[in-house]
Amino acid sequence: MANNFKLLENWTPEQAARMERNIFVAQHRLNQLDLFGDDQLIDLLDRHPRRDLGINTMGTNPTRRSDWQEGRAGNLNAAELLEAARKGRIWLNVRRVMDHHPEYAELVLALYDNLEEACPGLETFNHSANLLISAPEAMVYYHLDCPANMLWHLRGKKRVWAYPLESSIVSDETIEGVLCGEKSEELDFRSEWDELAVVHDLEPGEMITWPQHTPHRVVNTEGLNVSLSTEHMTPRAARRNNVFLANRHFRNLLGGTWRRTELEGWRPALKEFALRVCRRVPGLKPPAPQGYKYPITFEVDLEAPNCVRQLDESHRREVTLV
Repeated sequence: MANNFKLLENWTPEQAARMERNIFVAQHRLNQLDLFGDDQLIDLLDRHPRRDLGINTMGTNPTRRSDWQEGRAGNLNAAELLEAARKGRIWLNVRRVMDHHPEYAELVLALYDNLEEACPGLETFNHSANLLISAPEAMVYYHLDCPANMLWHLRGKKRVWAYPLESSIVSDETIEGVLCGEKSEELDFRSEWDELAVVHDLEPGEMITWPQHTPHRVVNTEGLNVSLSTEHMTPRAARRNNVFLANRHFRNLLGGTWRRTELEGWRPALKEFALRVCRRVPGLKPPAPQGYKYPITFEVDLEAPNCVRQLDESHRREVTLV
């Protein structure tokens, strides 16, 4: 990647605050790089550790999140996996690309350098990225993410529904449960909530983001879809997570209500400090998040309907995602 290649298109300093407080779309140029064509994706899948490759299938009803299944590649090679994503009902999550592929790590770090340069005052850390490769009609159910999340779209088209936090359709207890690993990130959904959503048809060269913990869902509408999902933390995002975790921990430890979630002022700062002290003191330390366990229920098969062959009970196992 050329050092003078700017990854962001027409970003302004005012967008720094918007990224943490509003649902919005902006332009980027990642799709102009030679990293996301078929040959490059096959090479990436071939080199990527299978333990960090999520393989999923799903139904067609957004209210039936139980149709979301975790699978395995079996003996398929990288080219066959890409073909399954193109013609089946398969969603590939190439997790932790920065850990395994230096060229993608360089790209993501350059992206955040560009982002902080374009948005003075923005401070990000704990960067991570997953590359998402999914079928023309694949969908991702209504869910929320714990870090700050940005979806950089590269190929195909998809429709995104984001549900503003002020609509109060996700409870504080649910956010606490996801942060603690007691609940899956995929949440129960009711179709009437779509009336509250901000909806956008995402094109290659566009990025969409939303305030931390904003629930959202996605349906692909055209072609093989490729997107880069990046996650990061900011001081505000870290405080938000810590405030929710502190509420849960101190309710369990001390009793009382412990429900306030404001982020400004001395109270949340003290709450965050107290939680960090507890993490260092034996007997006061909160339980470590365990991750959520998903059963492996299918194997990718190019000859099966939707490229999905269900496994019998004797061949199923669980995988823990953290």
